[in-house]
Amino acid sequence: TWNTYPGLFAALSTGNAVIVKPHSNAILPAAITVRTVRAVLAENGIDPNLVSLCVTDKRATTQALATHPAVKSVDFTGGNVFGQWLIDNSRQAQVYAELAGVNNIVIDSTNAYKAMLGNLAFTLSLYSGQMCTTSQALFVPAGGIETEDGHKSYDEFCADLARSVERFLSKPEVAHAVLGAIQSADTAERINLANSGELGKVVLASTKLDNPDFPAANVRTPVLLACDAADEKLYMEERFGPISFIVKVADTAAGIALSERVVSTHGALTTGVYSTQQDVIDAMTEATWRSKVALSINLTGGVFVNQSAAYSDYHGTGGNPAANASYSDSAFVANRFRVVQRRYHA
Repeated sequence: TWNTYPGLFAALSTGNAVIVKPHSNAILPAAITVRTVRAVLAENGIDPNLVSLCVTDKRATTQALATHPAVKSVDFTGGNVFGQWLIDNSRQAQVYAELAGVNNIVIDSTNAYKAMLGNLAFTLSLYSGQMCTTSQALFVPAGGIETEDGHKSYDEFCADLARSVERFLSKPEVAHAVLGAIQSADTAERINLANSGELGKVVLASTKLDNPDFPAANVRTPVLLACDAADEKLYMEERFGPISFIVKVADTAAGIALSERVVSTHGALTTGVYSTQQDVIDAMTEATWRSKVALSINLTGGVFVNQSAAYSDYHGTGGNPAANASYSDSAFVANRFRVVQRRYHA
């Protein structure tokens, strides 16, 4: 739903009609949006058919729509397979695609250990990790990190983060306000696989919560896994849902280098760094310039790496495999104009 708005309004602001084609599991919010937009258009004397809704679960219908000669731009958010199909086949249109990636955080040191853990606990819990911006890999030096409370070993950090998540979700009213129901059976299966230990050492197992207001909802807490940097097959692909890896790296420099490689080869929408050392922050910043990904630095308060405002933050960059555009830089909007010249003898 969130990702619908930038493309919808970018198209309208450049004079283009819009067909909203929602995922079969997200028809209602899209329909409410389209109904409201159509009402506003009619109130202002504009044909409401400027914005319409296409509801179908047939891929062939969606493909025919996306490749229709009259369609000149396509905004897509979702998996790599269909997103890449659109890029390859919607040749008559400009495709703005947000795909999958491996978001990550490098943890070097902090002077606000408890606040950092709290920020991370919220980040990993929000919407049960079912966000394209949720951090999946946390790169932590094998020798541990320095904090205002003294040195914390890798194992101590793992245990402390697990306790922080448990503590944060210990009150049902908080847990149900932050977590979201698991959207698909595939995500539930991934959580069970992670709980089994096949994807790494289980630092914190996911548990099922009962929501009294929605008794049929499948609500699951995050699962945290520990693994070595060499175990790339475990963490170096998107595992959508509340599944995160605490990856043991040789040192901070190795963590920064690994972060850059992950983003460059597999894509990411968000990265983060925690450090009290300016040279570390500078090195991470330069790595994100090269890999072209957004960076959050030392977030410990009410701002989180996986939260973006639709019209004041730049969501994606278009510079790595996770997305080929940025919401909502000037190119995202202006490129929907086309300039046609005329000339004649005066």
